[in-house]
Amino acid sequence: MTADGAMSNVTIRARDGARAEVYLHGAHVTSWYPAPGDEERLFLSATSEFRQGVAIRGGIPVIFPQFAAEGPLPRHGFARTSPWTLTSTRDEPDGASISTFTLEHSAETLVVWPMPFRALLEVRVGGLRLVVTLTVQNTGTTAFDFTAALHTYLRVDDISTAELRGLQNSRYRVSPTEVAFDEARSVHIDGEIDRVYIGAPPHLTLWEPGRQTAIERAKFPDVVVWNPGAENAAHLADMEPGGERHMLCVEAAAVQTRVEVQPGRSWWGSQTLIAYPRESTPS
Repeated sequence: MTADGAMSNVTIRARDGARAEVYLHGAHVTSWYPAPGDEERLFLSATSEFRQGVAIRGGIPVIFPQFAAEGPLPRHGFARTSPWTLTSTRDEPDGASISTFTLEHSAETLVVWPMPFRALLEVRVGGLRLVVTLTVQNTGTTAFDFTAALHTYLRVDDISTAELRGLQNSRYRVSPTEVAFDEARSVHIDGEIDRVYIGAPPHLTLWEPGRQTAIERAKFPDVVVWNPGAENAAHLADMEPGGERHMLCVEAAAVQTRVEVQPGRSWWGSQTLIAYPRESTPS
């Protein structure tokens, strides 16, 4: 474990050299290099603030227990700005490495969300894969519900030449109560986009000339696709100039229908990223 100023981070390294970096602040994955010899696949803004109480811009923020401003809690909830604890690290027989981070209710969280809980974030890295799994346990005596997402910022060479495939004929929200159908064969980004795809297909592909990233989900029913566009990005103090041209958020999410967890029970959802090297990119 190392420290970046006052913020500690952990490097998870597989036997084949694949690695990921995770900050205890938010259990925030900020970097992922697949193996063998691949390049950075996550976007992290060069002007992101690394300080307590402030979300990191990029990587994979953990959104819990509220998505966006859709509720009374702070925007995107408190998990992404809370201190998590590294509770276990292990190596798998196949050479992958897994670290688990834990967040439990505290006096601070109970003020804004009066629910006893335990959240676990498992990060598995190895080969071409990064698997991030969020588990939420109800440790109290009454049921609770929440919304959540893995707010993944994927790095692209240039957003104008990238496209997201696999969402054709999927429904997306125009507003929390109105939906539309996406009939396009792929999603092209030519400005701001902010869509929640409801009950989206579990397998998507971020395609770029010369490389692809497969995106798979389990138990997260929705997908959020977001890019601020140039005009909005210019108003984000923690977004580097032109940064919006090198990222696309494709988020595993549970937004449209709230997740309910009974006392003593748990829920989990995961996102798997598979990075195809440039020399072996499928056509």
